[in-house]
Amino acid sequence: MSNRSLFSIGALCTILLFSCKGKEKEADNPYANFLQDYMDTTVRPGDDFFKYAMGNWLKNNPIPESESSWGIWSLVNEENYKRLRQVNEEAAANVDAKKGSVEQKIGDFWFTGMDSVGIDKMGITPLQSELDKIHAIKDLRGVAQEAAYLQSIGVNAMFDGYIFQDEKNSELVRMHFYQGGLGLPERDYYFDNDDRTKNIRAEYMQHVTKMFTLMGYNAADAGHNASTIMGMEMSLAAASRKLEDLRDPYLNYNKMSVAELQKACNSIQWDDFFTVMGAGGIDTVIVGQPEFFAQLDKSLKGESIDNWKVYLEWNLINGYAPYLSSDFDQEHFHFYSTVLNGVTEQKPRWKRVLRSEENAMGFLLGQIYVQKYYPPEEKERYTKIVENVMTAYAGHIKNLDWMSDSTKTKALEKLSTVVKKVGYPDHWRDYSALEIERDAYVLNVIRANKFAVAYEIQKLFKPVDRTEWDMTPQTWNAYYNPSNNEIVLPAAAFIVPGVPDKYVDDAIAYGYAAGSTIGHEITHGFDDQGSQYDAKGNLVDWWTESDKEKFNEKTQQIVDQFNGYIVIDSIHVNGEATQGENIADLGGMLLGLEAYKMTDEYKAGKTIGGLTPTQRYFLGFALSWYGHIRPEALAVRAKTDVHAPNFLRVNGPVTNIDDWYSAFNVQPGDSLFVPKDKRITIW
Repeated sequence: MSNRSLFSIGALCTILLFSCKGKEKEADNPYANFLQDYMDTTVRPGDDFFKYAMGNWLKNNPIPESESSWGIWSLVNEENYKRLRQVNEEAAANVDAKKGSVEQKIGDFWFTGMDSVGIDKMGITPLQSELDKIHAIKDLRGVAQEAAYLQSIGVNAMFDGYIFQDEKNSELVRMHFYQGGLGLPERDYYFDNDDRTKNIRAEYMQHVTKMFTLMGYNAADAGHNASTIMGMEMSLAAASRKLEDLRDPYLNYNKMSVAELQKACNSIQWDDFFTVMGAGGIDTVIVGQPEFFAQLDKSLKGESIDNWKVYLEWNLINGYAPYLSSDFDQEHFHFYSTVLNGVTEQKPRWKRVLRSEENAMGFLLGQIYVQKYYPPEEKERYTKIVENVMTAYAGHIKNLDWMSDSTKTKALEKLSTVVKKVGYPDHWRDYSALEIERDAYVLNVIRANKFAVAYEIQKLFKPVDRTEWDMTPQTWNAYYNPSNNEIVLPAAAFIVPGVPDKYVDDAIAYGYAAGSTIGHEITHGFDDQGSQYDAKGNLVDWWTESDKEKFNEKTQQIVDQFNGYIVIDSIHVNGEATQGENIADLGGMLLGLEAYKMTDEYKAGKTIGGLTPTQRYFLGFALSWYGHIRPEALAVRAKTDVHAPNFLRVNGPVTNIDDWYSAFNVQPGDSLFVPKDKRITIW
């Protein structure tokens, strides 16, 4: 997810535009000058390009009390919230909708989520039968069975479980077990001793105590339970790997038969565990961090059954508190939003319900969204931009001066086989097995989670479906999947808030879409992690030893560059953990520009809104990241996020692009100036 003196008008024209031409009449594009409303031209672009590009917007758009951050992603989501609210209200009004229909499921989910009076009356009652099961546990087998059940309804007690393709055989889907089971965001929160982190630990203890009090425990027992939780989680955290250590796909890939897993962690009867999960018949798993599961085994043997019951109870209530009565919901919000992220006011209930509905049945909503809001011409436009970026990337690979011909051949093969998914899936997910009722909001969320887990489990026993999407069309995001060697670009990823797509000129579209998103995601196939997967999506070393050494030298330059940036207070960017995203930002910015240079608009060289094509391209890239974040949330992300802060996702990569220097007349002495021989190039 830092200016100097003001210029005279004449100097401003020279540095920004290279001319003082009068403002063109652009009646055919009423949005031609919208970028000027965002820019703060009192800031030199060479001192802080992010603030130069978006400073005026930042000044005029403070973060709402209900948000931890506010930026372009917020505005896109606001637009989509309004669209989807209308869909839901219409569905909920039809009480006679046929059972099992799309309208019934959407309408009933919305109704129960919006029924705050009914939710408050029920309190914790909808979860009472689940709590009774935990209270009835008598032995270690019962502890493991309950953990398995919680996993089946989306609560990752003890550890995290995921189902996706085998990294070394992309034709098979495997169960993956990773470190997890913590209530704080990341393992370092349990051990770092800076004042901010120590305060969060103290607040966490108070929060857990309060939640147990709300569940009916007296103050002494609630406090004792909180101490139990902290002690158990600290043991698991101590055996957890740091964020940067999770980036090595080889070190985090340990294939085991179930028999081998049984030896490694014999306190759990794993065949029994899988059966309770609904995944009976599994014979092989991939364990990310074996040392974590060795500690889990010790904890299972060393902690009392009563302590484990407290731990399971906490995981259940912590996972479902936002869907319970307002006392649970507000206390959960207080810690995870206010304490951790500085947010003092909750989003309105209707937005929170839409967010949980997106998780529950996002592709049902997506079908309606695409029909109403995504015309075919937009899909065609961005598909063409994808092709141009791919062409630009192929040219870059061919011209690399540090890579041998043999590795280039394999890189080009991989690039040529990247699957490009734009807009929405060709085949929609089947939700017929999902049951939604008008009984209780939390029960609908449990049913939806159970459906989602079962949906993933069935993949274990079927051929890989390479047509599937893991992100809904209405999502402002995108991803690269190394196992499928694919980029997935949802319809909403290219929305410029307030500007119809037909008025988004190519310079903006290529900076905003091709640079920050399309080129970024394609580069992920060749970043420090993606480069370890071949054209078929398998974890295979396809590099010569010499080329790999040269590549590692270049990626180390990116690590060093970002290690030098301060996020907040004395907290630096974790250059090792963020290197993949930083490589992709640099690659995306460069590729988007090269693709833009292929267009007629760029070749014509005309200014729009007083800005040259290249200037608009870089401002379009910055447009992707405009926004700001609360200090508390920024500190959390510095510890937990593999992305650098937004301002550095702009200011970082531009310093390595020669065209940016010439476009904005950046000179020695400017804060962001980097000598030409020190600028980093990778792809």
